[in-house]
Amino acid sequence: MKRWIPTSLLLFALLVAPGAQAIDLGVIGPSYEISEPHLLQMIEQRLRDKERSGELKRLEEQARERGIATVRNPPPVAGVRSTEIARTFYFDPSFILDRNILGPRGELLFAAGTRKNPLEVVSLSRHLLFFDGRDPRQVSRARQLLAFYQGRVKPILVGGSYLDLMKSWRMPVYFDQQGLLTRRLGITQVPALVSQEGMRLRIDELEIVR
Repeated sequence: MKRWIPTSLLLFALLVAPGAQAIDLGVIGPSYEISEPHLLQMIEQRLRDKERSGELKRLEEQARERGIATVRNPPPVAGVRSTEIARTFYFDPSFILDRNILGPRGELLFAAGTRKNPLEVVSLSRHLLFFDGRDPRQVSRARQLLAFYQGRVKPILVGGSYLDLMKSWRMPVYFDQQGLLTRRLGITQVPALVSQEGMRLRIDELEIVR
């Protein structure tokens, strides 16, 4: 009794069989040379066209203006609002090592699983003050706190132009890029003052005068 083998399997077996010879199956249909333009050549031609028309220069200027605007006014931190109800809470910066920490000669300094608190090594030399530079009330409160703590405060914006404040205050002003610090510390309201209290950080979300 004959067994029928699908044509595709038969062709596959012929191609992979040891000592198989190449088989000319002929031309199934008409063939044509590739007529599409080279991608890089097409892109280069379009750039030349835009340069001649002045559009490329306009696009470059727009990109530069957007870059300058982003530097002067970074996107505000999401999820942070003006203080509605003042509160105080604490943050423990301790962490647990997930791997061994070795010395320069391979000696074990700290084993995985060790719990460490950075405040045991480095203390918080200045208060951290988070506030929104777009809110005049918060800016005014920040100035008061800077004067009260005699400059031992690091001002950090969650919104507004830190460059403008730096020029006005003649001191460094920082920005919480992408909300990394406020999220880490659990800050949801500003102005917020972060201070060291023992081996913990005290966080005061301060009331602002309306």
